[in-house]
Amino acid sequence: MSKEDLIDAEGVVVEVLKSGNFKVQIMNNHIITAYISGKLRTNKIRILEGDKVKVEMSPYDLTKGRIVWRDKN
Repeated sequence: MSKEDLIDAEGVVVEVLKSGNFKVQIMNNHIITAYISGKLRTNKIRILEGDKVKVEMSPYDLTKGRIVWRDKN
């Protein structure tokens, strides 16, 4: 699967789970489980409940995703 096949969505972190997993409510009111991408993990970017994030999802499984960006506000 190439990068063009991924679906980008924006959402809000609803719940913080164990080991870097999060429940994210995307803009169409669906809640997905997302994990932190490697770049955010290595740079120790802290994500808290209520943060706006950008999520990439595979078209094959729309219930899981990867957090690739956290808004600065």
